[in-house]
Amino acid sequence: MRFTRGFTLIEVMITVVIIAVIAAVAVPNYTDYVTRSKFQEAHGMLSDLRVKMEQYYMDNRRYSSDTAGATCGLGNTITVNGSRYFTYTCATSAPNATGAQQYVLTATGVGAEGLGGLAFTINHANTRGTTVTGSSVISNKGYATPSPNNCWVKKKPAQC
Repeated sequence: MRFTRGFTLIEVMITVVIIAVIAAVAVPNYTDYVTRSKFQEAHGMLSDLRVKMEQYYMDNRRYSSDTAGATCGLGNTITVNGSRYFTYTCATSAPNATGAQQYVLTATGVGAEGLGGLAFTINHANTRGTTVTGSSVISNKGYATPSPNNCWVKKKPAQC
């Protein structure tokens, strides 16, 4: 009596098909998970920068470094240690005799990191916003600007 060892061609093909189906589901989900994890940098940094702006206001009674209100108290372009996926800017508005009384902090996605066309904002009233530019890298991944725009997007297409 002779025993054969190994797998038949059908068994191998069935295994390959099963692996392909699993990969077809898992790879896009993993890619989206990695993209969403990058959002946390902006959410954390913007919250931290907002606290710093409020501390600046408590010390100076304005959000700007000058009475004309042209320069944000933290600077118009903010360098954040450890930031990789976003660049940070600050703009002031509503100046009075003592300086700017309002601000908007913006985190803009770095295109080379797959976040081109995405911007998160937070202002002096703690109003959060998300902007997704049409036909951008991030919009091609399925993300969109929420309506109404009063939150930070955390999931596709525009879930907060």
